[in-house]
Amino acid sequence: MATIGSAQSTVVDQRNRGLHDLRISVTDRCQLRCRYCMPEEVFGKDYVFLPKSQILSFEQITLVARASVNLGVKKIRLTGGEPLMRRDIDQLIAQLYSIEDLDEIALTTNGLLLPKYAKKLKAAGLDRVTVSLDAMDDEIFSEMNGGKAKVSHVLKGIIAAKEAGLYVKINTVLKQGVNDGQVLALAHQARDFGVPLRFIEYMDVGNCNGWEASDVVDTKQVLAQLETIASLEPVNPAHIGEVAKRYRFTDTQTEIGFITSISEPFCGDCNRARLSADGQIYTCLFSSVGYDLKPIIQRQGKTDDELVSFLTAQFSSIWQQRDDRYSEIRFNENVEKQPKVEMSYIGG
Repeated sequence: MATIGSAQSTVVDQRNRGLHDLRISVTDRCQLRCRYCMPEEVFGKDYVFLPKSQILSFEQITLVARASVNLGVKKIRLTGGEPLMRRDIDQLIAQLYSIEDLDEIALTTNGLLLPKYAKKLKAAGLDRVTVSLDAMDDEIFSEMNGGKAKVSHVLKGIIAAKEAGLYVKINTVLKQGVNDGQVLALAHQARDFGVPLRFIEYMDVGNCNGWEASDVVDTKQVLAQLETIASLEPVNPAHIGEVAKRYRFTDTQTEIGFITSISEPFCGDCNRARLSADGQIYTCLFSSVGYDLKPIIQRQGKTDDELVSFLTAQFSSIWQQRDDRYSEIRFNENVEKQPKVEMSYIGG
């Protein structure tokens, strides 16, 4: 994007998958208690979040980001928890924006703080936001988010982001018997806004969301509902590793996408790594363990360039050892199931 140089190279894992995207969790905290991510009965008043002393500084995050770009990363997405709860996050965005060869900076948010921060985020260099919205009905939305927000609060955030000039996309996690009746209302809202809408299959991320295979909504049924609004045509993938299967309404060109980690796993093309707020690299959303980069980041007496060199080497080694394909073997009874990292800790 701008001034900090990088000698970019390509690294591949055990399945010949390159590294293209880095998702960075900047906090494990969130105001909402969504059932599929941070259910209230687990993340209640007594839950112990990461202490501030363990969370990476913006400067440390930028060092890891520079190392990732050296290895082929073109897109960075900031996540949480809720990333806008991290104070002065626009300063981190500005630092990331200065990295040469980085094509895009995105952010996933519940949207509640966008009216306050959207303009600052855009000015700092943010390209796009993905806003989570799981229903248009307040009662159903409340059931999904733990009773912490109303639909109107999120809609105000989307409007603020659009007015600030950010590219906006809506994400919806569908759960059978809860919000599967909201498909058409959400699609009409996306069409009114003129923004893409992604339907995400309810996933067994972490260990506490009570996931069952019967919770997953059939994508074919969703498509059939959507085609009662207008006909849909398929959209070709924008790049290798794109996780959403995309369509567009022929009358408005509004895009609809489906992320089908359960019914149609896309492990074969997965090119994402994740950095937790406390400096752990995870090579899969469903990982059991991470790789701690803090010992390198905290080396005393080293220049930033030297630290980036060390981080690049370590990150490269981690990626080359990667062999993850959890979604492909999810239902294999012969594979021993391990506890998984919680989504609120590493982002979606």
